[in-house]
Amino acid sequence: MKNFEGKTAFITGGASGIGFGMAQALRGEGMNVVIADISAENMADARDQVGNDDAVAFVTVDVTDRRSVADAATQTAQAFGDVHVLCNNAGIAGGGAVADPGFDDWDRAMAVNLGGAVNVVKTFVPLIRAHQSGGHVVNTSSAAGLTALPDEGGAYSTAKFAIRGLSESLRLSMAPEGIGVSCLCPGLTRTRILDAPAREDGDGKAMAAEGDPEALFNTMEGAMDPIEVGYAVVRGIRDNAPYILTHGEFYDEMKTLFGEILEAFPTDQAVPATRAAFEKGRRDMCDGLRHLPAVD
Repeated sequence: MKNFEGKTAFITGGASGIGFGMAQALRGEGMNVVIADISAENMADARDQVGNDDAVAFVTVDVTDRRSVADAATQTAQAFGDVHVLCNNAGIAGGGAVADPGFDDWDRAMAVNLGGAVNVVKTFVPLIRAHQSGGHVVNTSSAAGLTALPDEGGAYSTAKFAIRGLSESLRLSMAPEGIGVSCLCPGLTRTRILDAPAREDGDGKAMAAEGDPEALFNTMEGAMDPIEVGYAVVRGIRDNAPYILTHGEFYDEMKTLFGEILEAFPTDQAVPATRAAFEKGRRDMCDGLRHLPAVD
């Protein structure tokens, strides 16, 4: 998608951090922007920064609630009409270790970080398809979706690895309709994810996120400015990039990790002809889809 002017972007988790960085960058390209968020505090801050801009709308949404997501879609249509860019960005920290026997924090983290993304895709992608003029979806994974975190990062990595699979499958599925899909995998960025509760109690009162927030916040020194990630997203949409990778410090680690995967394949195996033919057919189909152009 090359032309942004006058089109509309819907961004979850859009009132702070990477989401707000994307909102600023896309607005700078002439887009109408819908900033969707669950945090009243973050929304108020974003409103103050945006000021009186008729091309920016604010919508309160809980991505874990499908009715809330559907209502957000209705409000977006009422504000600007068709949606062309979807930035699926809402997320929270916490969730706990894979081996931890508890479920509550895990379920909450998965409900937001993975289930929320599914809810938004299934609601908004049909709207993008309906106007038949192309579009683009950006799903925010993480560097933790490329290289797993241990212990307390287990739930986060599990969801973020899943976002990669969701994005790649959606990209293949939408290619015939000229709709692009990118998976965004940022590293350390100045965000408010550590402010987000890992879960809420029955009365909706926020529970503290796991870990020591002050100690975690100290790791943000040298973190990337969210607007820099936003500009990378603009470039990724324009190039219809399958992955938007923003942090170069992961290159050597990725080279090692993906090298380990390649080294694990047997290279002296006699593959039955029927099996080889089946997989060649699958690959040819997928390769063909990967090279289809996006519609502008």
